[in-house]
Amino acid sequence: GDDSMSSVTQWSWLFFGLYAGIMLLFGVIGMRRIHGSDDFATARASYGPIFLAFAMTATAASGATFLGLPGLAYQAGYSAIGYALVYPLGIYVGVLICLRAVRRIGADFGSRSMPEYLGYRYQSNGLRLLAAAFSVLLLIYLAGQILAGALMFTKLLGLDLMMALIVSALVLAFYVSLGGAHADILTDGVQGALMLVLALGVLTMFLTGFGTEGGLAGVHQQLKATDPNLVAPLNPALGLFDSYWDLLAIFLAHLPLGLLPHIGNKLWALRSDRDQRLFITLAFVFGLILPLITLGGILARVVLGDALFQPGETPNNAIPALFLATLPSWAAAAIGVGVLAAVMSTADGLVISTSQIFANDLFRLSIAPRWLRDWDDARIDRLGLRIGRIATVLILVVATWLAWETRERNVALLVWVGLGGMMAATAAPMFLGVLWRRATLAGSYAGFVTGAVVFTFLHSGALDSGALVGLQSLPLVALLADQAPNPYTCSALGMLSGAIAMVAVSLLSRPPEDAHLARVCPK
Repeated sequence: GDDSMSSVTQWSWLFFGLYAGIMLLFGVIGMRRIHGSDDFATARASYGPIFLAFAMTATAASGATFLGLPGLAYQAGYSAIGYALVYPLGIYVGVLICLRAVRRIGADFGSRSMPEYLGYRYQSNGLRLLAAAFSVLLLIYLAGQILAGALMFTKLLGLDLMMALIVSALVLAFYVSLGGAHADILTDGVQGALMLVLALGVLTMFLTGFGTEGGLAGVHQQLKATDPNLVAPLNPALGLFDSYWDLLAIFLAHLPLGLLPHIGNKLWALRSDRDQRLFITLAFVFGLILPLITLGGILARVVLGDALFQPGETPNNAIPALFLATLPSWAAAAIGVGVLAAVMSTADGLVISTSQIFANDLFRLSIAPRWLRDWDDARIDRLGLRIGRIATVLILVVATWLAWETRERNVALLVWVGLGGMMAATAAPMFLGVLWRRATLAGSYAGFVTGAVVFTFLHSGALDSGALVGLQSLPLVALLADQAPNPYTCSALGMLSGAIAMVAVSLLSRPPEDAHLARVCPK
């Protein structure tokens, strides 16, 4: 009733006040650890493997994991569990492949961003700037996170959506612009631990059939009675999860995720190379536990029925609505703030990495060497740090506006419009650059452009439009046209096309010099 809702709101404001206070405290602690723009950008060699594994996991699991995935599970049933299990495998296999090379270039060249890493690997300012420009797509990803945070605020704090968006952005702007990468990692480490507790709590609720009649068996029976497709391993009624190719595409599409700027920069914060194995093992285990939150979406379908399909509701609210329906006010509020932590932990890393496009890739590496040659390093560094902080605030303003404009979209699918394009473009240069010494600059351009074009072409639905009249009858065109609404398959096909183009052009162009390869691509 209204009384219980107002009680939840009061508890939520209390927990949110505590949460925001702790985040701002970490911002101040982070600020004291910043002695230059490199500290702001990377927090290089500052953290041990256990704390950093919590932070890495929190960054990789975003609002899409904690709101979007349960929202998809509410619609799709058991078939969404495949997504929850497959996507962490993709992320951490990708990180494992590239960890050594990325850390080595970070140590040898002092690189601060993934575009900068690509620039060193292929000895090209042009590729670095292209990758930096493409990183702006992550603003759509950031908008999805801020929207997810705002949805939690509207449910728990009783704010309207616009006010909730502004509150989300203000909290982020304050602690990230103060503490940079240190604030990002300190807050994410704590948030990661909170999120693991939350995921295990949701797993327990699901296994006991909490809030329903008949326990777990009762959950299964009620799902089956609602719609037999909800208990099928693949759901033929939902294009996202109706074939095993969809699961393979989700795996492939997530391979480069751990190397995106906001996650990859954690690899440089690890204190010692000796800790790499422990760090990646813990991150992998934590990464498999967190997506268990998806099960809450399935439980919500049984507890709430079709309530979230009604006008004014959204399946994105499956987790907060489940907590409000089944838990005492204080517990629902505390867990709601835990979900908010999940959202913020990805958003802050994204803000840092996007600010480095301006502070590092454009100012420090492109503008300063050309036009500020008479400046000393300390002066350039101070201005770079200031640009990073100003960019942080401006990025949040743009992302908040984008979140408002896209407020009707599923959070998990919204973030993938930005993510999918970025990863389709950068996957081939990134992975082949690490795994294949014969990869060349010309090949990397071909892979980058091909991946981006194929993703855009497929995702825009161009194959369904009148542009290809007469070709729709061809089996391959019909198959590709079927992928259009699915960002994961569009991203996977973009990555594969980019890799093929890159191999072909690399074999036709002059191989890189051995002396350079010895530095960037050790055998």
